Amino acid sequence: LSQSKYDALAESTMEELLDRLENLLDEVDDPDYEVEYSSGVLTLKLGPHGTYVINKQPPNKQIWLSSPLSGPKRYDYAKDESSGQTDDWIYRRDGRTMGSLLNEELSNVFGRGIDLGIREISKLRV
Repeated sequence: LSQSKYDALAESTMEELLDRLENLLDEVDDPDYEVEYSSGVLTLKLGPHGTYVINKQPPNKQIWLSSPLSGPKRYDYAKDESSGQTDDWIYRRDGRTMGSLLNEELSNVFGRGIDLGIREISKLRV
C-alpha cells in the first residue's frame, strides 16, 4: 500500500464514518452524544457509555481505534490479493474488521442494529 493510497483510503474512511455517525446521532437526538473530526482524529462521545477515539496513523499506514468497551486496536488496510478486491480495515491480532467491531458495540449502546457500512466506504473510494 503506497502512502498516497493509504492517505486517500484513510481520509475517505474517516470522512464517511463522520457523516454516518452524524446521521446516527441526529436520529438519536441526545445532547450527551457528540461526534467531531479534526486533524485526522475522530472523537465520538456517547455520554455515560464513554468516548471512542479513531485516528489516522500515516507513519504506520494504520487507523487506530480506542474503544471505551474493548480498548485500543490498530487496523491495517488489507486487500484480498487472490481476487484483487478491496477487503477492509483489519485488526491483525484477531482478524476482525473495524466495521464489525463498531457495528457490534454501537448496536449494544443504542439497543438496535447499527451498520455503519465501513466496508462499503473502502469500495467507494478505491
